[in-house]
Amino acid sequence: MTPHDPDLTVPKPGHRPLRDRALALDRRLFEAAAGRRRPGADPVLPLLGRGADHGALWFAAAAALAVSRTPRARRAAARGLASLGVASLTAGVLGRRSVRRPRPAAHAVPPVRLVRRLKRQPVTPSFPDGHAASAAAFATGVALESPGWGAVVAPVAASVALSRVYSGVRRPSEALAGAALGAGAAFAVRGLVPTRGQVTPPARPQADVPALLRGEGLVLVANSASGTADRARALRDALPGAEVVECAPGEVSARLEEAAGRARVLGVCGGDGTVNTAARVALRTGLPLAVLPGGTLNHFAYDLGVEDVRDLARALRQGDAVRVDVGRYSCGDRHGVFLNTCSVGVYPELVRERERWSHRIGGWPAGVLAALRVVRTGRHPLEAEFQGRTRPLWLLFAGNGTYHRVGLASGRRRDLADGQLDVRVVHGGRRPAVRLLAAALAGPLTRSPAHAAVQVGRLRLDHVAPGTLLAYDGEVTEVEGRVTLEKLPEALTVYRPIAGY
Repeated sequence: MTPHDPDLTVPKPGHRPLRDRALALDRRLFEAAAGRRRPGADPVLPLLGRGADHGALWFAAAAALAVSRTPRARRAAARGLASLGVASLTAGVLGRRSVRRPRPAAHAVPPVRLVRRLKRQPVTPSFPDGHAASAAAFATGVALESPGWGAVVAPVAASVALSRVYSGVRRPSEALAGAALGAGAAFAVRGLVPTRGQVTPPARPQADVPALLRGEGLVLVANSASGTADRARALRDALPGAEVVECAPGEVSARLEEAAGRARVLGVCGGDGTVNTAARVALRTGLPLAVLPGGTLNHFAYDLGVEDVRDLARALRQGDAVRVDVGRYSCGDRHGVFLNTCSVGVYPELVRERERWSHRIGGWPAGVLAALRVVRTGRHPLEAEFQGRTRPLWLLFAGNGTYHRVGLASGRRRDLADGQLDVRVVHGGRRPAVRLLAAALAGPLTRSPAHAAVQVGRLRLDHVAPGTLLAYDGEVTEVEGRVTLEKLPEALTVYRPIAGY
């Protein structure tokens, strides 16, 4: 008979019966796994467990998810790695310091498995199993963000946990404890950074729109500069009756006007600036709008709950749509709309600076460079009359709808028809950097000498200096004199998935 692991022998009489039974069951399961030969598993499971050393397998899986180029997959990869980090820290620092349990004896395991798995038997404490914790944390984190990808990762994670017992380096109870710790770490991360599904926008006010089973009547204009070719092909496959028009940035407005003349539903694929152009056409013609995200920033589409072709196609087939508010700015005879934000101060300067560099070094690096250049300048803050008082302002930001922050997550809108402008003001000082950083970290509901936040339905700025820049949905224009910001309640009808988001 194979000698027993001393730690797993049946305890002497006098110990607690429940603990006796648990240890005996743990011993029997370990010996059953150690003594059973499965030729197909011998070369695979130890190799899989070795691949998970130091999280290498999960970093590779996260990289594979990231290159899929879908927002949901990228978020799933990031959440999986964050959960893995928390689980590894907890297992290494807390678990093994509080439960000093030796590893199983090597003589209970067939030598072929030990040779394949390890060159030497580890001597570090055994409880809980760090590999199982990392596997469960990554798989659970991925599943919380994307159930589909979670179903793909889960069998691999379960195999890694099983390999630890099969290779003889962990007992079943240690692998199970590690898996429970890892799953708990993933839920803890979700408590700090909620998944997108936890802050689903309300499905109201619902609008009466046509259901396009094959996409007949949809004319979608795609801005080719946003790299929309793959999305356009995917839409044609999902909705073969839809018409897709790809065009250069300078042709977007004209193509949208043409499409509105023959469409039952006006569609657009591009970034927030392109979507803003389509919204103006839809407002004027009274057509419902179908938005497919296709730019670097897609705040409006994502806050609607539309992340990819699958979401939009489901909404179109089922005839699911809502009415949303539209923001409007006016200055003399100049006016326009915004779906996301409108601002004056340093942010419009940042947008213009970013546009100067984005075609050379890319969008994100250009944004970082623009922020550094803007906050380091010695320029004076904007002077404007706001709420009856003339004051220096580094930034006035107005969101179309209230932006909420949950945990450590960045703000997003839960309700696109709340009738509110989310106004945030950073007051003037010698330099903007410290005040802007303080306002960003403090969140939206703060009051201080440096920054403030209020929700209003209408806002007026007076005595705005000539040449002042105003940014709206990533576009920039010049304003002066009196600037009015207001809401157009429930003015735009937009398709979005209602059920199952």
